[in-house]
Amino acid sequence: MKVPNYIHFTDDPTTTLIEIIESAKPDKLALLVDENTRLWCLPLLERFSADLIIEIESGEKNKNLNTCQNIWQELTTAGFSRKSIMVNLGGGVIGDMGGFCASTFKRGIRFVNIPTTLLAAVDANIGGKLGIDFMGFKNHIGVFNNPMAVIVTDKFLDTLPKRELRSGYAEVIKHGLIADEKYFEKLRDSTFPEMDWQEIIRHSIGIKGSVVAEDPLEKGRRKILNFGHTLGHAIETYYLNNEKSLLHGEAIACGMILEAHISYQQKLLSKQSLEMICDYLSSIYEPVVIPTISEINELMIHDKKNVGMTINFSLINAIGSCLFDQQVSDKMITEAVYCYGNLK
Repeated sequence: MKVPNYIHFTDDPTTTLIEIIESAKPDKLALLVDENTRLWCLPLLERFSADLIIEIESGEKNKNLNTCQNIWQELTTAGFSRKSIMVNLGGGVIGDMGGFCASTFKRGIRFVNIPTTLLAAVDANIGGKLGIDFMGFKNHIGVFNNPMAVIVTDKFLDTLPKRELRSGYAEVIKHGLIADEKYFEKLRDSTFPEMDWQEIIRHSIGIKGSVVAEDPLEKGRRKILNFGHTLGHAIETYYLNNEKSLLHGEAIACGMILEAHISYQQKLLSKQSLEMICDYLSSIYEPVVIPTISEINELMIHDKKNVGMTINFSLINAIGSCLFDQQVSDKMITEAVYCYGNLK
C-alpha cells in the first residue's frame, strides 16, 4: 500500500503543524473553520495562531459558490498573496471547499488540511479532489490539486457525534469491499464504534493512496473508489435539495447495498457475498427512504463519471475486487431498489 508523501500521521498535531508552517515561510497564514471545529477542535491546536481566522457555517448546504466568494473576499481584504498559506480545519466540506478556494485564489496558494472527521481522514483528504456543489449537484465544480500537507490524527474523533463517526465508517467499509477482502473480514469481526481508529485510518489511507497513485486523474482504476457512489450520490443530492437530513456516509452505505444487488444481478457477485455485505451494512446503518426511479435517473444523468448520456457504475465482482465503467439497465436499478425496500 502507498501512503501519499504529503500525509503526516501524528499524535501531536500542533507541533507537526507548526513545523510544517515554519519550514514553508509564508508571509500570511489563514485558518478556515466552521462553528463546530472552532469550538471543539481549535482548542486542541494549542500554541498555534493565524493572521486571519475565517469561520463559515457548517454543513453540505453551505459548500457553494457564495461561501467561496466570502472566503476569497476575506483573503483579499486581509492582503493575502501567492506566498500565503491557508489551513483548513474540519471535515469533508472544509477540506473540499477550503482546498478549492486556496487552489483558485490568485491562481493558487498553498494549503494544509487537518481532517477532524473520520470521513475526511480516510477519504476526502486523499487524492487531491477539491470542489463545491453547484445548481444542486454534488461536487459539480472543482479541480485536482494536492495540499502541501495533510495532518492526520485520531485525537479529533473524540469530538464527533456517533452519527458522524458512522458516516465516515462507510468509506472504510468500501475500501475493504473494493480492494481488501481480509480488511473487510477484520471489520466485520470488530465491534463498531469500539475500534482501533488509528490503525483503521492508516490502512484505509494506504488503500486509497495506492489506487490514486496508479491513476491520479481518474481515467481508469481510480474509478473503483466510486463503488456505492453512483446511486449513493444521487440519493444524497435528492436529500440535499429537499432539505432532509442525510449524511454522506449514510447515502453511500445505501448506495453500496443497491450496487451490490446490481453486481449480483450482473452475475459478478455470489449470493453469499451479497448477503454478507447487506447484512453487515444493515447492522450499522438505518434504512433510507429512496426517491423514485425517475428522480434517481434524473440526478444520475449529471454524474461526473458519465460519458455522454451513458451512466457508468463501479461494481464489485467479489469482496475485495471491483470493476469500473459498467453499464446498468433501469430494470436492474428498479430491482435493486425493490430488494432494498424488503431488507429486514
